[in-house]
Amino acid sequence: MLKKIVGLGVVAMLTLTSPAQAQGSDTEMLLYCGITMVKPMTEITKLFAKREGVRILVSQGGSEDLYQSAKKTGTGDWYLPGEPSYRDKHLKEGLLGDFVNVGYNQLAMVVQKGNPKQVKSDPQEFLRKDLKVILGNAESGSVGQETKSVLDGMGIYPSVVKASVFLAPDSRSLMNAMKKGDGDLTLSWRASVFFGDLSTKLDVIDLSPKVAKPQALLLNLLKSSKNPELARKFMAMAASEEGQAIFRTHGFLDNKTSVAN
Repeated sequence: MLKKIVGLGVVAMLTLTSPAQAQGSDTEMLLYCGITMVKPMTEITKLFAKREGVRILVSQGGSEDLYQSAKKTGTGDWYLPGEPSYRDKHLKEGLLGDFVNVGYNQLAMVVQKGNPKQVKSDPQEFLRKDLKVILGNAESGSVGQETKSVLDGMGIYPSVVKASVFLAPDSRSLMNAMKKGDGDLTLSWRASVFFGDLSTKLDVIDLSPKVAKPQALLLNLLKSSKNPELARKFMAMAASEEGQAIFRTHGFLDNKTSVAN
C-alpha cells in the first residue's frame, strides 16, 4: 500500500499573552511545547504571564522538531517533550538543564465514536485487514516514538507500518485525520482526544500500563534562558497543585501518579 508521509510540520509560534498583559515589561520568554500539552500549558502560561508581567511565546510541534529548533536558534527558556526519552537522548549535548515532572502521558488506542469496527484493547488489532490504520511518525514526534516502542514490544511494528494508510508527524495531525474519518484506528496520547470536540467524534480504548507505560512529562529548563530564576519559578508553578489541577482537567495523569518501573 502506498504511503502518504506527512512531512514535518512548520513549528507555529503563538503569543499567549495579550499586549496589555505584557505592558510595562521588556521580558519575553519562550516555551517549546509538544502539541499534546499545549492546552494545559496555555492556561498555565497565561496565569504566570499575568502575575509576573512578562510575555510568553509558545512554539508547538513534534518533540524532536522542537528540540532541534531550540538547538539551532540557541534561544528559549523551556522545553516540554511528550516523553522522557528526549531528555535522555539529548542531555549530553548540554542544552537541557534542570527539570520538573508536570504529569504523565499515556498511549491509547483511538477509534471512531461508538467503536463501529468493534476494536479490542489489544495492539494485535492493528494487523486486522479490515481496518484503515494511521500511525505517528517516529522520526518527528513523541507519539510516533512511543507507538514504535509499544508495537516493537509486541514484535509487530514493521508489519503495522507496512499496512498503514499514512504516517503523521504529531498527535494533532493524527486526531485531525481520525476526525475526518481517514482512519479506523490509531495510537495516540490519551489526552489528545480531549481537545475541542474530538471526544464527540472519537473514542479511547485504554491499554494496560504493562503494554503502554505512562510517560513522564518533563519540563526542562533550557540553558539558553536569559531569565533562569524566573524560568524556575514558572516550572515550580507548573508542577504545583495549581498547575496539576489544570493538567487533570485536560485528561492527563498528574505528577503524583504512582508508576511501576
